Amino acid sequence: MIEIRPVPGIGEIENGEDLGRILGDALASMAPESGDFLVVTQKVVSKAEGQMVALEDVIPGPRATEIAGAIGKDPRLVELVLAEAVEVLRAERGVIITRHRLGLVMANSGIDCSNVGPGSGERALLLPRDPDASAGRIADAIEARCGVRPGVVISDSFGRPWRNGVVNVAVGCSGVPSLHDKRGETDRDGRTLQATLIAYGDLIASAAGLAMGEADEGVPAVLISGLVLPGTVQPASALVRAVEEDLFR
Repeated sequence: MIEIRPVPGIGEIENGEDLGRILGDALASMAPESGDFLVVTQKVVSKAEGQMVALEDVIPGPRATEIAGAIGKDPRLVELVLAEAVEVLRAERGVIITRHRLGLVMANSGIDCSNVGPGSGERALLLPRDPDASAGRIADAIEARCGVRPGVVISDSFGRPWRNGVVNVAVGCSGVPSLHDKRGETDRDGRTLQATLIAYGDLIASAAGLAMGEADEGVPAVLISGLVLPGTVQPASALVRAVEEDLFR
């Protein structure tokens, strides 16, 4: 049976805090086992890694000012969006769709201004610099504290083309078969599978989102037990479709 349990006692994470130690201490009372998966929100990882930016310190350039005026957005926030992006795909209706430096195609370069914690002034939170590496460090810390090494997924909420609403996806993974290739295997009727790749990283993140919520729930981490997955370990970067495979360019 698959079990999804919120990790208690995390609290508000501040800049520079040892998130791995905090998670390890919290997990110790839950007796994690080998084969469990820990899902952690991108927000607490970014906070711990100092990815918070005060908007008062941002000076927008000409391009940011132009785009902000056209779509009705804060030019300081637009400047941050552009700095995190390698390409702007669309900017209208108050949203900028970019290709993030990590390869992710997402709204506003993944920058968030909600649930960034108490404090004065307007602030924005950027994605971790290297989410796969962040997931690995968290796994190291938990192994040192609890004696078992869980698979770790760092999740973020994404909109999807032609679908309303958001779901959680994996932006960082350690010890997870984030993408499982079933091409060449057969279905129940003996037909050879031609295009079936399973995004286990995203499925784990999405399942965790049921317990985490998207507003004021305050659940930044969950432990998933009883889930047995095939495939070899791959980082979350394996989930990013290559630019040359983009059919909509």
